[in-house]
Amino acid sequence: MENILRKFLLYIADSKRLEHFTTHSRITKPVVSKFIAANDLKTTLSICEELAEKNYLSALDYLGENSTTKKESKKAVTSYINILKGIDASKEKDSMNIAIKLTQCGLDISEEYAEGNYRKVLDQGKKNNIFVRVDMEGSKYTEQTIRMIENVYHEYPNTGTVLQSYLYRTTKDVVRLTKLGSRIRMVKGAYLEPKTIAYPNKRDVDKSYLETCKYLLRHGNYPAIATHDEEILSELIRYIHLQGIPKDAFEFQMLYGIRNDLQKKFIDDGYNVRAYVPYGDSWYPYFMRRLAERPANVAFILKNIFRKS
Repeated sequence: MENILRKFLLYIADSKRLEHFTTHSRITKPVVSKFIAANDLKTTLSICEELAEKNYLSALDYLGENSTTKKESKKAVTSYINILKGIDASKEKDSMNIAIKLTQCGLDISEEYAEGNYRKVLDQGKKNNIFVRVDMEGSKYTEQTIRMIENVYHEYPNTGTVLQSYLYRTTKDVVRLTKLGSRIRMVKGAYLEPKTIAYPNKRDVDKSYLETCKYLLRHGNYPAIATHDEEILSELIRYIHLQGIPKDAFEFQMLYGIRNDLQKKFIDDGYNVRAYVPYGDSWYPYFMRRLAERPANVAFILKNIFRKS
């Protein structure tokens, strides 16, 4: 049942008609505001500063989908650079970093063009001493993304990417990027992929996630464990204690507005916790894919929709 719900959510994530209805609905707007920080950078930075006062780290994510023209990609790159400048000017600068998408940099136009734009963002990040994480997108971009990280890493060690445990190839990719020295954020995966390249069953995805996270905890460069799955988190905490892994050698990452109780518990226990803070008005695809990553969150969202004010 969970697999069916997940596939349905991923399918409707690409529905422009449903996106238009949802983004204009008076029912969904107040609910979405609990999980999307704001429409503008200034407000989002203020939210991240408030999180820092509560000992949270944060990653700012400017929401948007693939750029199909150079004009669109230039606009995205300008937005990324402005985020980095905004973080640099913040009193809580050291608590923040940024997540970007190579498709917004123009990867669908050409790999060379996108890398040029990516380097512009990295230049600003290096200047401001801010880490730039490249989000991983659908499987058709996986090899391009990893190859681009390899192309720039030795010049820009202030960057890293995300790997998805539902892809069969990920075990090898973890070793590949660990040897490079790149920081890795580990997720389960949030795109609709064929079973020829991705595990179709949650049990196998979870097993892969645990195995890759354990490898990263032993061998990785400050890995990010990004999940709300309490069973997996409990197993990883046991493993961390058993291996004697220092609490400052990694961080947990969780989505802004999801399981705040769990996030606070880890902070109180002395772990580094980074909230993934999305902002902007292009929130629909992001929102639906986050639900698909963990369909149990659907019930959480429904409670918020029907909760009496």
